Amino acid sequence: MPEIIEFVSGISGVRIDKYVSENTELTRSAVQGLLEKEKILVNGVSVNKNYKLKSEDCIAVEIPEPQTMDAVPENIPLDIVYEDDELLVVNKPKGMVVHPAHGNYNGTLVNALLYHCGKSLSGINGVIRPGIVHRIDKNTSGLLIVAKNDKSHLQLAEQIKEHSFTREYEAIAVGHFKETSGTVDAPIGRHKTDRKKMCVTTENSRNAVTHYSVIKQYGNYAHLRLRLETGRTHQIRVHLSYIGHPILGDDVYGKPYRDLDGQCLHARKIGFVHPTTGEYMEFTGELPEYFRKLLDKLEKMR
Repeated sequence: MPEIIEFVSGISGVRIDKYVSENTELTRSAVQGLLEKEKILVNGVSVNKNYKLKSEDCIAVEIPEPQTMDAVPENIPLDIVYEDDELLVVNKPKGMVVHPAHGNYNGTLVNALLYHCGKSLSGINGVIRPGIVHRIDKNTSGLLIVAKNDKSHLQLAEQIKEHSFTREYEAIAVGHFKETSGTVDAPIGRHKTDRKKMCVTTENSRNAVTHYSVIKQYGNYAHLRLRLETGRTHQIRVHLSYIGHPILGDDVYGKPYRDLDGQCLHARKIGFVHPTTGEYMEFTGELPEYFRKLLDKLEKMR
């Protein structure tokens, strides 16, 4: 059954498509599509996208059921750092999406995992995200843990929840840091006007803590080491932008950078207690080529 969202407009003069997109997770184009299909009603009547709301208008939005997508195995090379019967640690390259979603049905990490592992992946997160315990963004490179069964998945997820799961990143950020280390403790929630973005906010947010230290300062750029205490969506990118030091190349929370597709951010270290042996395991990956080239370039510019 499709989901029905109902709410009352508290303002006047705002277009219906703008208002609904800002108050749901739907994009404006998706809202306009629903309006055309008469899936959005105002006071029980269909309206067009140009309709301007009146105070106390009653809005009903029919959210369509998500389309069923089947993740299929694909023979894509994987950089496997560690593997046993319970889990894998994979080094994801920059530009690879973790799991299939609208606009990215193929070429994802999940497609590659299905080919490599067959049916030996946890099913807790459904058929589109088998084995995926945690994610990193498409243009973030680095280490990810993948669970091969539900028991391991649950134990690893619990470690993340309890903040006992080690996750360290390296990044190049914009600006000169006055302090060599610090902590950003600021809650993160969905952006009010751009539902694809996150932001620091006290409304409908969750606590988020990021620790950082400066490895080396290159004039107006800094090579950073960052440790996550929590794991919110886009956390490092949002926190660094919030303190005025967006990640180099971040075209969502900062500015694009020539010859760099997306943010310069790498998940370099991961540590956890093995779900079966109880042994603490930690893995550190080398910085990828794109990152090293940028550091060399910054060194020459000093």
